[in-house]
Amino acid sequence: MTAASTVEVPTIHPILQVLEDEGASTVDVPAIHAILEILENEGVKYIFGVPGGPLTGLFEAMRQRQTIRLVLAKHEAGAAFMAAANARVGGGLAVCCGTSGPGATNALTGIASAYADCLPVLLLTGQVATSAFGKGAIQESSAFGTDIVDLFRSVTKLSAMLPSSERTPDILRTAIRTAMTGRPGPVHLNMPADMVTRVVPYKPVKPARYRPGACPVDRAAIAKAAELLAAAERPCVLAGSGVALARASDALVEFARANGIPVATSPKGKGTFPEDDPLSLGVLGFGGHDLAEKYIATVDVLVVIGSSLNEFVTNGGTIAIRPTTALVQIDVDPGIMARNYPIDLAVIGDAQGALRELTARLSAPTESSGLRVVRDNRHLHSLRSGTARYMAAEMLEADTVPIKPQRLIVEMRAAMPNDALLFVDNGNSIIWGTHYFEARRPNTYFIDLGFAAMGSAVAGVVGGAMAARGRRAVALVGDAAFAMHGFEVHTAVEERLPIVWVVLNNGGHGMVHQGDQLMKGVDLGVSLFRVPLDIAGLGRAMGARGVRVDSAQDFRREFEAALCADGPTVIDVIIDAEEIAPTLRRRVHTLAQFFAGRRPEQSQRPGPK
Repeated sequence: MTAASTVEVPTIHPILQVLEDEGASTVDVPAIHAILEILENEGVKYIFGVPGGPLTGLFEAMRQRQTIRLVLAKHEAGAAFMAAANARVGGGLAVCCGTSGPGATNALTGIASAYADCLPVLLLTGQVATSAFGKGAIQESSAFGTDIVDLFRSVTKLSAMLPSSERTPDILRTAIRTAMTGRPGPVHLNMPADMVTRVVPYKPVKPARYRPGACPVDRAAIAKAAELLAAAERPCVLAGSGVALARASDALVEFARANGIPVATSPKGKGTFPEDDPLSLGVLGFGGHDLAEKYIATVDVLVVIGSSLNEFVTNGGTIAIRPTTALVQIDVDPGIMARNYPIDLAVIGDAQGALRELTARLSAPTESSGLRVVRDNRHLHSLRSGTARYMAAEMLEADTVPIKPQRLIVEMRAAMPNDALLFVDNGNSIIWGTHYFEARRPNTYFIDLGFAAMGSAVAGVVGGAMAARGRRAVALVGDAAFAMHGFEVHTAVEERLPIVWVVLNNGGHGMVHQGDQLMKGVDLGVSLFRVPLDIAGLGRAMGARGVRVDSAQDFRREFEAALCADGPTVIDVIIDAEEIAPTLRRRVHTLAQFFAGRRPEQSQRPGPK
């Protein structure tokens, strides 16, 4: 029996009742109960993870409290991907856990992915008792062994071991504040088994008292941006994933429509602006659309919101981003400003606040901004009429066996509700989804493109679905990605989640296989499975419904049935493995320049025609 079970835990539920009393006295509780109390007050409902001995105190306290519960993942990386997606969809703090040693190291890739995509995830890791430090205890991961705290420092905003039991509440609040303010990101706390069971003085504190809200906007800079936009003839907005993180999609839509300003998104920002809107230019960059690239090449004022203009947005710097009047960058993180392109005006602040302020200034004429501009967008209409929305558009109606990926995406879009969530994995899935899937509602399309970890959507869709119960969730993944984290289907089975995995089965790592052929002219023999995976069979073995299809008609029938099912479904889709996405050819050309050591701007990459 642990120390936690021998201490009478004061009744401090419901938490709001305690917090209403500003004079609430300090109570003595085991440190682990203080941790759970703080997380409950943050709205945390789940901890995604895998158990282990050093975490026994955590799970015992969770059982006593009956509030937060464990979602039992099959691998700690899967748990981290679930937490990241849960934070992305839910908009708040998400939590995952792993035991000491290998439990913690297994979570590393998922936490690195959350760090690259700026997602507020708290990783709690177990640790052997402090009395065992330096004695060779099994799975010890302190400074005397494999130092877990040090290992996570480069992929988190904060990585620390609890320094003492008494400091536990303050350290956790510091970690949460770090994760959720400024540019969000993951944090890591390592918990020695003996330290969290000790009794500590604890006093509840409202979250608003230990972490501030949105970053205030530089109003002077906003005023200058409004002046530039009011005078612009061909302005444009490029929206990145920071818009989604700030929950600013509605503000973006209001701003664009009120001022007639076209909007393109980065690949990670896809879904922040409805792509069926007349002002949508589609995606700029990797897997993107010619209309976005053509229009941005002609603008006078470009406002970049929540994007660093990285390689994926600019195709490795080969896309011309040279507005004739001004490049304005809005971001909550000053370190992002002008990282990749020189800018004319920096606006530091939260994306939602900045957009609301811009909308208000441009809707009210002032001496500085002049009369509000009413745009006719004839230039946009002309470009749109002469530019195909999709490359190889004839494949959208191809009736072949095996099915063409383009046709598959068309069938998915036609069957899915507009508010359904689509999680797209890395590999060819991203190219097909980014270019051919039309995201019609804000925050319904999700990719982990910062770290580009394969399997992130395979597992992540579970956490995302749990943040949006009542809405359908779909994962578009490859068979190689499914091989990495496909056992998380079993987690969905246990949670009774009606998730649909659409697995593009091309017999291995299709993007690498095709990239080798395009760059080297030959298959290097390392990308394809010698024994194909029976993805449908794997789904059935885990308790899900598993089906295999190879035609558009069969896929549509099975996909519609899966969307109506009560539990998870794995659809094993045999696709045309030799169909190469046109946008992949551009990507390969960019990579060839990098491998050759040449600057991207020296390349003569084929542009949109």
